[in-house]
Amino acid sequence: MLGSHVVKTFRILPISFVLLLLPAATGAAYDYREALSKSLLYFEAQRSGHLPHHQRVTWRGHSGLTDGLEQGVDLVGGYYDAGDHVKFGLPMAFTITMLSWGVMENGDAIAAAGEFEHVLEAIKWGTDYFVKAHTHPNVLWAEVGDGDTDHYCWQRPEDMTTSRQAYKIDAEHPGSELAGETAAAMAAASIMFKKTDPRYSHLLLCHAQQLFEFGDKYRGRYHLSVPAAKSYYPSLSGYGDELLWAALWLHRATGREYYLQYAVDKAYTLGGAAWAISEFSWDIKYAGLLMDGGGRRNQDRHRSTLQQYRSKAEHYLCSCLGMSSNDSNVRRTPGGLLFVRRWNNMQYVAGAAFLLIVFSDQLALAHEDLHCPRGSLSPRELLSFAKAQMDYILGSNPMGISYMVGFGPRYPTRVHHRAASTVPYKEDKSFIGCAQGYDAWFGRQMPNPNVLVGAIVGGPGAEDEFRDVRGNYMQTEACTYNTAQMVGVFARFSQPERR
Repeated sequence: MLGSHVVKTFRILPISFVLLLLPAATGAAYDYREALSKSLLYFEAQRSGHLPHHQRVTWRGHSGLTDGLEQGVDLVGGYYDAGDHVKFGLPMAFTITMLSWGVMENGDAIAAAGEFEHVLEAIKWGTDYFVKAHTHPNVLWAEVGDGDTDHYCWQRPEDMTTSRQAYKIDAEHPGSELAGETAAAMAAASIMFKKTDPRYSHLLLCHAQQLFEFGDKYRGRYHLSVPAAKSYYPSLSGYGDELLWAALWLHRATGREYYLQYAVDKAYTLGGAAWAISEFSWDIKYAGLLMDGGGRRNQDRHRSTLQQYRSKAEHYLCSCLGMSSNDSNVRRTPGGLLFVRRWNNMQYVAGAAFLLIVFSDQLALAHEDLHCPRGSLSPRELLSFAKAQMDYILGSNPMGISYMVGFGPRYPTRVHHRAASTVPYKEDKSFIGCAQGYDAWFGRQMPNPNVLVGAIVGGPGAEDEFRDVRGNYMQTEACTYNTAQMVGVFARFSQPERR
């Protein structure tokens, strides 16, 4: 399981438009449609619960079938966040929000690749769980499992003997980040199902509205109410971004002026028009707040405030492109990869690539350029940089390795993942104990017996170095939100005419 720390360090980058393109990426040609298809397979490997008969990742079996039983609630289902077996609500919700957003932006490309049903299944696997977890308007089950006990064991999910304690937030134990992000996820997903399953879409929207009201009325940091999450997914940025994020997604889903007015009225008190941050992640959403449709119908009425939101998004983009002030540019590796921090750095690369393509398309529609402190950039230049980051992930890098498992001739084979690194349950149903897994499987030098296709691992360090070692969890563990953000990116570039 992977967390993040908000403290950032930067170094001065030389001003050069040449840096917009990574040297290793020139001439690279990848099958982005294949990358899209494989990325969706990964979510099937991360499923918890009773697997469907059409499950394509056949080395996985049913797991977590008693989740919530001790608390008298059905919490079966959802996703494991990474290489362990804890179900953390905050990153899971962010995963679903980003999957849904990717479909909104590039649904035609996903359909053209024959993957539309698969991406809807991936979204629904998460939202079905959120419906179960939201047992009362002011109650949301936040986590199943305990990271501390989980890390003592190396077992297949089918053999779990670790704690399945469930934790919740409620009026007495608030968690505005979790309520807000889950509201955003369900609102975004409701848009996806509006045509194919209007009743389900309506159900999700009802839950989203209740969760937003709950998170706003009973404010508090969720990791203070759920201490078990604090060591793994603490909300260091606070809940302001999640409440604004949820309001804007609800505005997009409903068209109701109330939600846009909320984002305008709370722009400064909740930080949306105040914070200029060079990071976008499961913890920090400020850079993604000004979404397409997030107020354009009311631009004249709210122009001043929306421009403040836009300026924060532009600050983020300029920082990623090396065109902001010297002390706020995001660092890069010698090979040109954006580098925020050494633990699961690919999550930040994926988020940057996604926002770059979204804003590039918005700028192109408006016939505008991005104006940064150190110069102006065209939509095409934003798109080129996003493509260079994507190509680095897929193999155009100094190590010559694809950081998407199962893609290309070389990729990580010792991913830090309990199920992938252990003999498949369907091949050998012999019980694997807690310590036995460490002795028999974790320490093996051999490649994993199961290929975790579509997983995007943590990736290389600040000097482009990478060690494919199972115990090197900072680099070889993958997370759902890494791949979720890249689904839309792969889709965007899967159509040659849009590159």
